[in-house]
Parts: sequence; C-alpha cells; structure tokens
Amino acid sequence: MQTKQDYTPEKIYIIQPVTEQNASNYRVLQQEAISLIESAGALYAGSLIQNIREINPATFVGEGKLRELKELLSGLDGITILFNGDLSPSQTLNISAALDNRKVIDRTTLILDIFAKNAKSSEGKIQVELAQLRYLYPRLKGKGSALSRLGGGVGTRGPGETQLETDRRYIRGRLKYLEQKLKETEKRRSFQTVRRKKNAVKTIALVGYTNTGKSTLMNLLTGAGVYVKNELFATLDPTSRIFAIDDVEFLLVDTVGFLQDLPHHLIEAFKSTLESALHCDLALIVCDAAGEYQMQLDTTLATLKSMNFSSPYLVVMNKSETVSDTSAFPYGSIAVSAKENLGIDGLKRAILERFSDDFIFCELFVPYEKLGEYGKIKSLLTERNIRFNDDGQTIHAVIPAIYADKFTPFIATKSRSV
Repeated sequence: MQTKQDYTPEKIYIIQPVTEQNASNYRVLQQEAISLIESAGALYAGSLIQNIREINPATFVGEGKLRELKELLSGLDGITILFNGDLSPSQTLNISAALDNRKVIDRTTLILDIFAKNAKSSEGKIQVELAQLRYLYPRLKGKGSALSRLGGGVGTRGPGETQLETDRRYIRGRLKYLEQKLKETEKRRSFQTVRRKKNAVKTIALVGYTNTGKSTLMNLLTGAGVYVKNELFATLDPTSRIFAIDDVEFLLVDTVGFLQDLPHHLIEAFKSTLESALHCDLALIVCDAAGEYQMQLDTTLATLKSMNFSSPYLVVMNKSETVSDTSAFPYGSIAVSAKENLGIDGLKRAILERFSDDFIFCELFVPYEKLGEYGKIKSLLTERNIRFNDDGQTIHAVIPAIYADKFTPFIATKSRSV
C-alpha cells in the first residue's frame, strides 16, 4: 500500500492540436490544460504543438508527429499523454499503440477526474458518476472487467454472456438508477424554489469561468465558509446561503465554473446543479480582471445561452486590485476585489438597484388595538426598527412589493428607493 511519503504524482505530457477553429486561442487552451493537470494533483511534463490541416481519423494527429513524440519520450517511464481535445475510443487506442502502449487520456477524461476528486455532496457524486458512465459506455471495447474500479462491480453473468455485454448491461442499469436519484433531488429543489418565491426571496446566482473567485465572493457576502483554492473546478457542489443588503434578504447560490470547450455532455450532467443559475432573478457573472476576462465572459454567456438562460445579469470584475487601468473593462461592469474586500459596497448598491421595483422601504404605524391583525401578516415583511409610542408602534420595514396591498392600512410613508 502506498503511503503519502512514497506517493509519486503522475506526470502528464500534453499534445496540443492547433486547428482552424482554435488557432487564435490554442495557447490559452494549453495553459488551461496545465492548470487542469495541477488541479488533478499531477505534474506537467511538457507539451508538443501539432498544427493540423486535416484530421487523421485513426489518430487525429499525423503519424510523423507521433513518431517524434515517441522518440522524445524514449527512456522516460510513467509518462501519461494528454490529448488536449476530445478523442474517439479508437483514436485513444491507436495513439496509445503508436506510443508503446503508454496511457493516453483526453481533455474530458482529465476534467472528469477532477470532478470526481472535488465532488463532496451526494448530488455532486451522482452527477459525476453519471458523466463518467455516459463517457465510458461507448469506450468499453477492450476494457474487459475494468468496471470493478467504478464501485459495485459487475453483476452475475447470464449463460453465454461475454464480459463486454455484462459491463454494458451493468452501466445501463446503473445509469437508470442514478438518473432516478437525480430526478428526486431536482423535485426537492423545485419545492424549495416554489417556497422561496412564495416568501418573495430573490435568488442571485454566482456564475462564470472556473477559478475567477466566485467562492471567495460567496464567503465575503455570506460567511458561508465555501472551500477556496487556486485550482480549476474547486467548487462542484452548489452552495446557497441567505444574506441581506439593507435588510433585504437574498439567496446567493455558488455554482460550478465553466471552461472553454467544455464538452456539452458535461454541461448536461450538471444541468440540475445549474438550474439555480438558469432560473435565478439575477446572475453575477464573475470574471478575472487580471486574466482573459473577455474570453471568460464570452464563454460564460455562450454556455448559458446553450441552456436557454434568459435572466438579467451583472458583470463583476473580480481581482481588480491587480489592475491599474480599468477603462477597458466591459461597459457597465463592477470592479471588485473579494480577497481585499474592495468595491463590495458598490456591488451591493448595484444589486439593490436591480430590485428597486420589488421592495418597498416604508414606515408603518400599528395602533395597539390592531397588533393582532398586524401579527397575522408580520412574517411577510422585514422590520428594520420599532419605536413604541403612547398609541401604537412606528415600524420602519421592508415589504416585498407583491405584498404591499396587505399592509395598506398601516403604511404611513413609503419609498421604492434604496
């Protein structure tokens, strides 16, 4: 059994394809691949850039480039090859064979490994396993009894049934079970959403590129204590917390981050987690002000659009303490630093302004003989302070606009301004 002392991190060498589609940003993709490797707990061993005019259906890249890589890695044992893109099952096998049967993985495999490492909640684990099984199913050929590592093992074979058929039958059954469990979770979440809307609590979702500081911002606004680390996909499990701005309560939800060329089936796997973002009242799209923020914003908006997102949003430029000139930031964006607690008051004001028509700040007067009547509807508002008079109570409160009519007999003055 390996101990922490004798554990040796896996070394991963990148094949970075350059195609017509990614010619303008392949360097960014390459750097992201390095970050993914580090987030998986492995070591970056180097890169080989391959310009591709025509995709080789057998190996994706050219045979000459594979021979070059084989010679380059000659004598180096334990090097895993990462193809920074998506490979078909046959391409994975063929590249491995051309490189003396070295372990070959693609971008999706690496991302799934990080997902599995970081999923903590039961829902997160279900979604990761679903994604893994959907990815594994068409790649079963030649894997034999490798399913035992997925947990649960393979069931008893039927007469004359091959291992491959057994594995496929197991996956189909497991997928059906996990999909049902996920539906139950989604049903519970829909009940919670209905209850929040009844209580007039607005939902704000933190969305955006991975590792832009969404969880740090979440912790600053709510004190949630969400796990924060400088690595990709550190947050997989959705976290939601109630927080207040000027006594107006909001539900803030932290979500899984996005990435360039994130495979669509991975987005689908986490769609239930992202439901809170898709149906939020306001999205805060968090970008790294010191990074490729326009690419991050474009990627986030494109990903949300693919899921039929239509909620209003604010662009939040986090880590702005590292930038001296903010003039190039997207128009209307808000510069903050969650780490240094800078610009947060401005962000809160912008949030309140977006909801200025949804809440009424008012002064109520409740005669003592009407306290019973007031008590029946009191739970619908937030009392900011109370002054006791000889003939009744003067209450400064925040009332959801949808319930304003219920308090008409008690409203002395009111304002929608914040």
